[in-house]
Amino acid sequence: MACEYKASVIISIYSNVEALRVVLDSLNRQTERNFEIIISEDADFPHVREFCAQYPFTNDYQLLTQPDLGWRKNRALNNAIRAARSEWLIFIDGDCVLHPRFVEFHLRLSGSRHIVAGKRVKLNAELSSLLLQDVDNWPVVEKRLRACFFTGRKQGNGFIEEAFFIDPTSWLGWIPRCRTMYQLKGCNMSFSKTAITAINGFDEEYIRPAIGEDIDLTWRFERAGYKLVSARNLAVQYHLHHKENWTEQEENIRMMKKKMEQDEYICRKGLVDKGVNTYLCSD
Repeated sequence: MACEYKASVIISIYSNVEALRVVLDSLNRQTERNFEIIISEDADFPHVREFCAQYPFTNDYQLLTQPDLGWRKNRALNNAIRAARSEWLIFIDGDCVLHPRFVEFHLRLSGSRHIVAGKRVKLNAELSSLLLQDVDNWPVVEKRLRACFFTGRKQGNGFIEEAFFIDPTSWLGWIPRCRTMYQLKGCNMSFSKTAITAINGFDEEYIRPAIGEDIDLTWRFERAGYKLVSARNLAVQYHLHHKENWTEQEENIRMMKKKMEQDEYICRKGLVDKGVNTYLCSD
């Protein structure tokens, strides 16, 4: 039987329903409407369940939870892959608001050997507040970002050049075609269920944020014969301001390098648990 949905939009969250609300509002305003929503929670908070029960979804949705036992985002994402009812999977974070044509262009760029890779603009507190008040303020946000871009005054915003949607049929359509991606960002990427299954999903041996959820995927997909396709200035995304909860990356980098040396692009602990390599614990 043919799949009911063109895509499954998988949203990674942890507790923050204020940001999730505006992200879902942006999904309600997409030009492409044929997708399901999967909220992938790396925890099981009652207030998240209550929020989802009350939110006026216009698309089918699933809320997937797991016990809060530390950072296990990759496990939560693998759960979402298993639950997805579409072949094409779009991954975003629960603090990233979407341009109205975001889903449309992830699907336009899809292909059997394609891994679609986008970026995001990082908003300052003021512009984030505008979106949190009302997602329909995004044209105002874009206008202010354009002023920041042309004056060179960032005003606390980051990666402003990623903020602007450029229609590929317009006279500026050559710009997205010239912009490339060399690694994945976990908040803005998409690929087929077939592709992620080929490398056994996200590697659950990573138990610290970053790298394991995106950079690690980059080399594994490339090793499996897949190609990164840029969605810059096409699948536009606005990252809401918040305090960075960054951790040191040395352990994740060390782990990834050892996996690359062993050519372990099909991970051992992913969609299927094939056993964990003990060499990862050694120096």
